[in-house]
Amino acid sequence: MSDLSVQIAGLPPTPAPPTYRVDWAALDALYPWIQAMRGVPQDPIFHAEGDVWTHVGMVCEAMAAMPSWRGLKAEDRAVLFAAALLHDVGKPACTRTDSQGTITSLGHSRKGSLMAREILWRMGAPMLLRERVASLVAHHMVPFWLIERDDPDRLAIEVSQSARCDHLAILAQADARGRVCPDQSRLLENIALFVATCEEQSCLRQPRRFATDHTRFMYFRQPGRQPDVEVYDDTICEVTLMSGLPGAGKDHWVREHAGGRPIISLDALRDELGVSPRGSQGVVIAEARERARALLRQGKSFIWNATNLTARLRSQPIELVTAYKARVAIIHIDVPADHIYAQNRERASIVPENVINRMVRQWEIPQRTEAHWVEWIERA
Repeated sequence: MSDLSVQIAGLPPTPAPPTYRVDWAALDALYPWIQAMRGVPQDPIFHAEGDVWTHVGMVCEAMAAMPSWRGLKAEDRAVLFAAALLHDVGKPACTRTDSQGTITSLGHSRKGSLMAREILWRMGAPMLLRERVASLVAHHMVPFWLIERDDPDRLAIEVSQSARCDHLAILAQADARGRVCPDQSRLLENIALFVATCEEQSCLRQPRRFATDHTRFMYFRQPGRQPDVEVYDDTICEVTLMSGLPGAGKDHWVREHAGGRPIISLDALRDELGVSPRGSQGVVIAEARERARALLRQGKSFIWNATNLTARLRSQPIELVTAYKARVAIIHIDVPADHIYAQNRERASIVPENVINRMVRQWEIPQRTEAHWVEWIERA
């Protein structure tokens, strides 16, 4: 690590006081994912400065010069600088040029968030710091256009559940200043309006609070709800969804905390039904859903034990159980990369490493918008 930088908990080295100079040589030597951004074109109207890496470099330099960034705690500076480095890491995979020569990178924020999570997980960054970076990358475009949305208040509230909106504004300001474009002043004005919206909704520096957990859950499921108007809680049982990579320790948590509750385990059902993890899972899912319905009709709480690695996959059992008036809790187990692969090799049914690698590339951590209660558990 250069003496120009400070290193915090598995994040990229951060420019250090008093000069806050960015050590590009050190960053170049450390991170191969930087190379993928070199030479990736951008729309010259919005990015006349050049390719993606040129823009990322300008964003990092702009951030390092900002008093609002320099005034943060060291850990917060490191999180934001990592987000600046990674905010467009998804563009190489998403950039397209159409027949008219128009360059687009639709979906690069989400793709970049997934990539940032994997990169930092493999670097050994602690879960909480990693997820702060991934959330900033996921939402880094929102301050530019939130005020133009039909319901900006709702979007600001949603974003605040996973990202610090004041830090998101700092990232967006650096993003706007780190480019050559004709509408830079408009971008900066929109960021200021984003900040004002978040302040009005009491979610600039913390997640927007709700009257109850059930009110929050219903707010993100039913348009027209108000965060301060308590929703009557008519739930009659609770379903706990496990989430985590293979080998993370979900089964261990279930054994310790089930407390007599029935368990629907997709791994156990595969063994029972003689279905290979590599084959079609339709019959396994159908049987799991039928057993869940039987328990829900009796108003019984239970545990649904599966990897549940994406929001789309989690939404399927969530939709099922909420139709029967169940509360939803999600327990996410997070384990360092080297432990995942080591523990997987010790499992009775080993998951091929290429399958784990594919899962990691799709991995989305459960968010507060998905359930009544979400708990992240980090294990060394």
